[in-house]
Amino acid sequence: MHNTTPTTFTEIDKLALIAIKNKKILSSRTRGRSVWYIPGGKREKGENDVEALQREIKEELNITLSLSTLRYMGVYKAQADNHQPGIIVKMTCYYCDYEGEPQPTNEVEEIKYLSYADRYQSSPADQLIFEALYNAGLIA
Repeated sequence: MHNTTPTTFTEIDKLALIAIKNKKILSSRTRGRSVWYIPGGKREKGENDVEALQREIKEELNITLSLSTLRYMGVYKAQADNHQPGIIVKMTCYYCDYEGEPQPTNEVEEIKYLSYADRYQSSPADQLIFEALYNAGLIA
């Protein structure tokens, strides 16, 4: 009998903030990388979705989430960018308003709003999110 349950080390658990302005989605580029990512990051031990997202967004963009506006968007899974084949990233996405103006901090070198046409500059998981947002008429 073999175990068909995937092992935890093959899936990267991440949270993402879906911030849309003028039919474009906020994205960030990590220092030394060319691929763009929807802001967010990995959950730390013991954190729930809200705690992880709030911490990561503060660290990356120096903004504070307005938690009363937090709305679940969905979960997207794809091959993890810059990892060996079979390593999957699971992105749990939330819409949320925020206070402050996003600014790149720490490992983030640059931020910008990307359109649907820019989706191929993003990671495979992010491209799935771009598709969903485009199909819902939220980005152009």
